[in-house]
Amino acid sequence: MALSDASEDRARLRVGIVLMIAAVAVAALSGALMKTLSSEMSPLMVAWFRFAGFFVIMLPFAVLRAGWRAFRPPRFRIQVVRGLLLGIGNILFLWGVVGLDYADAIAILYVYPFLMVLMAPAVLGERVSPIAWLGVFGGFAGVLLVIRPQFGDWDVHGLMVLGTGFTVALQMLMNRKLGVLADPAVISLWGAMVAAVLLTFALPFVWVPFDMAQWDTLVLLAVTSAASQTLMILSMARAPASDLAPFTYSEIAIAVLLGLVMFGTLPDLLSWLGIGLITLCGIVVAMVQGRMTLRRQPKI
Repeated sequence: MALSDASEDRARLRVGIVLMIAAVAVAALSGALMKTLSSEMSPLMVAWFRFAGFFVIMLPFAVLRAGWRAFRPPRFRIQVVRGLLLGIGNILFLWGVVGLDYADAIAILYVYPFLMVLMAPAVLGERVSPIAWLGVFGGFAGVLLVIRPQFGDWDVHGLMVLGTGFTVALQMLMNRKLGVLADPAVISLWGAMVAAVLLTFALPFVWVPFDMAQWDTLVLLAVTSAASQTLMILSMARAPASDLAPFTYSEIAIAVLLGLVMFGTLPDLLSWLGIGLITLCGIVVAMVQGRMTLRRQPKI
């Protein structure tokens, strides 16, 4: 019986890993579509279409999973703050990615796991291991290699994506608090709804006519955003987040490929070194902190 249970757990883990890689692959495509659109229309307009479409697509999925509780989420204020951060972070990314190689932008965005580790002791009261601290410093060194700031001449695009990483870290910490109280689909639904409502106030000032090709891309952006979130929810329903976290870094490799295919760009040598350092340190931090989280969990 125990062997059967272990075999079933391994099978669920394999499915969870495949779903997570699929989720970050679709998320990378969504980001590439945002980069394409942000060079043609206002980032505020692109973000509004993304979240409004995301909300419409996720609504039946959330209701199917949570019923009418989807409209009465716990910790309402935290849900609203998370949605505001989601909207702000998305706008910063859209403005930042215009002036960056796409793979570099995704690599900088992955500063968020290191920021989470920095904030976790104060926000969640979690202990951070010495090895994880070394990984955090290594990860920040990798980000600096990608951005390569010069005294008095900081790359504003890189700083904007860095700001997105900060908002993502805060969102993820809020997810840790909300995840035990609400269905992940409900959390996603409310994030999209709050972000869309926030951006609606700016829409009349940035609206411009768009052609059918742009409309098709906007629809695809909404679909890929909802699909990546749904795949991630299904993945985390099958395997512990600590086991899945290292595989999220496959998004950087996928972003390199998309950057080459869609924009004809590749990172330079220093950026490659930074990307490698971010990925290696991120995997180490995810594995070390994941084991510590499992040890803290009560035995039932």
